[in-house]
Amino acid sequence: MADHGHHAGDIPQMDYAEHERTYKGFVHFAEVGTVACLAIVAALAVGGAKGAWGFAIFGTLLTLVGTGVGIASKSLGWKAPMVPFVLLMLALVLLPAAH
Repeated sequence: MADHGHHAGDIPQMDYAEHERTYKGFVHFAEVGTVACLAIVAALAVGGAKGAWGFAIFGTLLTLVGTGVGIASKSLGWKAPMVPFVLLMLALVLLPAAH
């Protein structure tokens, strides 16, 4: 077989602690991002179906703030953008339809 010049002593060991930290960060970002996307879709539904574009814009801005807080805080995480998502879903159910 061809010798590629690598020996067992030349290969660095895996940094498992850093690997775990990176994975947990990715999962955290994916959770927060998923809920934020759902909240934005709910805001678009409120604006389009109910005609309440002012409420939809306010919900979008609240979602952006909640997303920033959720990404910055490991303890809040996905719960921060869930607040505007729930409010927008309530608006979607309770507001009268646009004429």
